Amino acid sequence: MKIAISASGADLNSQVDPRFGRAARFILFDTEKQTFSVVDNTKNLNAAQGAGIQSAENVSRSGAKVVITGHCGPKAFRALQAANVQVVVGASGAVSDAIEQFRSGKLKTAESADVEGHWS
Repeated sequence: MKIAISASGADLNSQVDPRFGRAARFILFDTEKQTFSVVDNTKNLNAAQGAGIQSAENVSRSGAKVVITGHCGPKAFRALQAANVQVVVGASGAVSDAIEQFRSGKLKTAESADVEGHWS
């Protein structure tokens, strides 16, 4: 399974970016192969609007079935749900730690957005 984690950097030691839509990158981690790649999201970093929806499309196109992030707004949450991508919020620290927390059941799938749109 592929998991997308919002990240401030380009490796597993990077910090989880708390903002889904305006994350600089997504680390795409393959749980079966134990490998990762980087999905660039910088075009949405400074978008005037629509960053969450565009980021959701990036994640969906990557083949991820789960996204792990700090927070997710309502439009991005709906777009991810429509693409059948599970949303996990509340992650912080290193990307590698967030992956392990998810695997061990410490991070749960969200039932709804946890912030309003356009928060910072």
